[in-house]
Amino acid sequence: MSDMRFIILGIALIFVGFIILGVFGHEYQAATLESNEFGTCYEYFNDKPPVKINCSFKIMDQTLFFTLILSFIVLGIISLIKGIKGDWDNKVKPEDVAGPSQGE
Repeated sequence: MSDMRFIILGIALIFVGFIILGVFGHEYQAATLESNEFGTCYEYFNDKPPVKINCSFKIMDQTLFFTLILSFIVLGIISLIKGIKGDWDNKVKPEDVAGPSQGE
């Protein structure tokens, strides 16, 4: 029998990981492209012109973001596996069982 709490938690973690990636991921995709193609990186603002920055800072931000997303997804997968393998509901002590008894 599976442990539904871990399965639901795993699905939620994976869902959150993909939602965060979809909503905020576009801001972090350009760092590698700018660094490889042009060699210079810029930080863009809505109200002022772009500012030239060090590419390593932008790539480090990108790496931290994708590490966060990957950790959500990996924790969700681990939780799903734990939930599928779970047998906590089979380890109930006989005196803690509720409902009709087996002898009746």
